[in-house]
Amino acid sequence: MAELSQRSAREVLDDHLNVTNDWVGGSLEELLAEDLRRNVSEDIVILINRGTFRGHAGVRELAVMLADELPDHAAFDYTYVAAEGNIGFLEWAYQDSKVQVRDGADSYVIEDGKIVAQTIHYTVEPR
Repeated sequence: MAELSQRSAREVLDDHLNVTNDWVGGSLEELLAEDLRRNVSEDIVILINRGTFRGHAGVRELAVMLADELPDHAAFDYTYVAAEGNIGFLEWAYQDSKVQVRDGADSYVIEDGKIVAQTIHYTVEPR
């Protein structure tokens, strides 16, 4: 685990996004457990228009909500990824047979190889 704490913000962000996109055809619970272990602080705070979520329990709750909202579990399209210092930014889109997201935007604070804070914004639209 010590080597994980030495990663740059970009390395953490890239690992998180790679694990996240493996949900296509994979087990959400297994992938989430791997992402939490590798990339997410146990003390994470996530701000989203649905409220404030804390810790691994909050991440799990949000992952279930997202999986319900994006029913086909297709791949995300990461349209822009950047990191500078301990800050990361992601723009993303999503499309499946039922819904689409055109305005996904997440920001991250990364310390000691883990995501410690995140903001999330997206709008699910019917297709």
